[in-house]
Amino acid sequence: MTEGVLLAIFAGLMLGLYALPEKFTKGFKYENTWSLFFLLTMFVVPIIASVTLIDGFVSIFGNMPTDIWIKMGLTSFLWGVGVMMWSKAINHIGLSLGFSLFIGTIILVGSVLPFIEDGLPPTNQLTTILLGLFVVLIGIFANGKAGFIREKVEKANHENKEQKGSMATGILIAVIGGLLATGFSYANAAGRPYLHEASQAAGNAEWITAVAVMFPIFISGGLVMTAYFLWQLTTKKAWGDFKTPAFGKNFVLILVMAFFHYAASALFAFAAYKLGASGNTVGYAIFNTSCVVTAIISGIITKEWVKASSKARKFLYVGLSCMVIGIVIVAYSNSLA
Repeated sequence: MTEGVLLAIFAGLMLGLYALPEKFTKGFKYENTWSLFFLLTMFVVPIIASVTLIDGFVSIFGNMPTDIWIKMGLTSFLWGVGVMMWSKAINHIGLSLGFSLFIGTIILVGSVLPFIEDGLPPTNQLTTILLGLFVVLIGIFANGKAGFIREKVEKANHENKEQKGSMATGILIAVIGGLLATGFSYANAAGRPYLHEASQAAGNAEWITAVAVMFPIFISGGLVMTAYFLWQLTTKKAWGDFKTPAFGKNFVLILVMAFFHYAASALFAFAAYKLGASGNTVGYAIFNTSCVVTAIISGIITKEWVKASSKARKFLYVGLSCMVIGIVIVAYSNSLA
């Protein structure tokens, strides 16, 4: 159990830090950076990793039952749609509130969704899991409140761009996006049993199952993400911005981002396996919460909150504390199995 918890925390740490190299790119618009990122992380990296690392790749996926392909493909596609909706929600309600609502929905729904495939755990374990999730959600929304206060002050000081669209619309988009993004959790739960058995039969190491599970998830989810950003490149007339002397450096930085993003997701899948019967639920909660905590702490270290009011920082610290306590409770629940 301890190994699975630590792996889930480390996966969340990687996911929380994967976007840091983006701060050092030059000459690229937002659309250039993220279209190249999604192309690399959703197609190039998983295809190379899967073909290179999985013995019996063609046989494993060629024999995968149609119903599993449909379950994984459809829910992964919805995951991609959800992520795109989150990016739209930010235009309406700002980064902090949008992030909190989106991740809060993912943690709450995505952690419970695997029960459809795995079945409910014992009552005492289920109660502890739900208690931990509740504490995490208090932390998520305290963090959202902190961000909301900070953005309000920055907007008043003309340090933040004016938000476009209504608050109600943004909240609705963020919540629906979060619901759709939980498709990642369900796809992992639906595909792992067959892929683990088939991977083991082909003589692969246990951890290779995580690579196999990520293959259909990333390919399906990448379709909508990549298509969206290709459209954005055309709409924003950003294709020409790829022609920059810094392209080589930018490509390496974005490739590092793509590798960390993919590796974090694959590591979560392996952590879920190590955590046992309720691993999809416990691992998903720990993974996403660790990601949020890491992102917040990195923001504090890089002085993103240096100009925030004391009230905003208090909400931020309360939120961090609740999320850490919630992780501990969820992790403890796995020992009750």
